[in-house]
Amino acid sequence: MRDLQHVAIIMDGNGRWAKERGLNRLRGHYAGVESLIEIVRTSSDLGIKYLTVYAFSTENWKRPLEEISGLFKLLISFVARELENLVQNNVKVGILGERSVLPEDVNRSIDKALESTKNCTGLSFNIALNYGGRAEILRAAKKFAAQCAQGEADAENFSENDFSKLMYTADIPDPDLIIRTGGERRLSNFLTWQSAYSELYVTDIYWPDFSPEEYEKALDDYRQRDRRFGGIK
Repeated sequence: MRDLQHVAIIMDGNGRWAKERGLNRLRGHYAGVESLIEIVRTSSDLGIKYLTVYAFSTENWKRPLEEISGLFKLLISFVARELENLVQNNVKVGILGERSVLPEDVNRSIDKALESTKNCTGLSFNIALNYGGRAEILRAAKKFAAQCAQGEADAENFSENDFSKLMYTADIPDPDLIIRTGGERRLSNFLTWQSAYSELYVTDIYWPDFSPEEYEKALDDYRQRDRRFGGIK
């Protein structure tokens, strides 16, 4: 599909979708999982190589404890329900973010997904979990400082490519397209380093209503873009 390898999605609008229907926010998140399953399947069918979704940010810890707990339970149930399908469809799961502070049962579920899909060679499905773009850059900078202190890196000859290798996305190309549902016009600390030249697509449609048809509209819009990366064609 043209030069489109990597699609990243900010899955926004679950809470507002639920509120408009008189439901609690968790019902919106549950509905959002159904959309996620369809988008993963569609991405795989279309031959997209990388799909990254923003599931839980470093700022989401500010939310009510009940909602946070519900989100983690939802992740566990998603893995239990979909893991077999992911393996059968050759989808490899990856995690971007700091896992050390996640609940033990969440990490067990993640480990199972990573181990079960490690040999899959189709779509790479990356979940940004306890992820923040600035935190990722700071983490990489600390790694670089440690390498310099140990004589393993030379600051004078250190390139952008070298720095990228210190990111969670070291083996993943930068996103070609970032989709945000729910109408907000911001990146919200998502893939801050990697998004420098990403194309952006924003839709007012809430994530639970973001169908494969709407997804393909976003991809069609991307196909019309002229990506010059600061140059002239």
